[in-house]
Amino acid sequence: MPKKLYKRTRRARTIDEVEEYFPGFKAFVDSTEQEIPRPMNKRKRKSYYSGKRKNHTVKTQFMVNGEGLILHKPEHKKGRKHDYDIYKNNHPITPIQVENVFDLGYFGVQNDFSTVKYVLPFRKRRKSELSNEENKHNRRHSKLRVIVEHTVSRIKKFGIMDTKFRNKLKRYDHVSDIVSGLVNFRIMMRTNGGMFL
Repeated sequence: MPKKLYKRTRRARTIDEVEEYFPGFKAFVDSTEQEIPRPMNKRKRKSYYSGKRKNHTVKTQFMVNGEGLILHKPEHKKGRKHDYDIYKNNHPITPIQVENVFDLGYFGVQNDFSTVKYVLPFRKRRKSELSNEENKHNRRHSKLRVIVEHTVSRIKKFGIMDTKFRNKLKRYDHVSDIVSGLVNFRIMMRTNGGMFL
């Protein structure tokens, strides 16, 4: 389960312990949305409506290590919330040696979290193009971040996490914890040759 792994990562003090949980000293953070049925209550309808998806959704944020193992997963949030707002209120604490790799949805982390090591892509400014170096950096960045995208796709292979979530929302976190645990189990079996951490 991600909660148990997160507790262990917070206790990591030596460089060897940190490298055990964060291979290459990198952590990848991203959010994903899942559609829910249209709420009956007008206030709930407004708060769960995602302008990006043009539908009613819930959002879940994941922190993943270099092997794709889910280390942190906070409670789900309403679809209206921006990725960075979710991170601000529920950011995972990583050791100081670890670089957090974000996408442009987390632009602003450099201002609010001065102690966090971060890597962001370059943002294209209005009426100007990115330089060749900035484009190369963005390409390298997206090659790194594909790890978290693959983990999200592994989660969405489970039908209950991919299609419209028709169960009660109070059960959503429990279901997503179970699916995350199954994904982690499969990754651990693959990377450690069948041995647990």
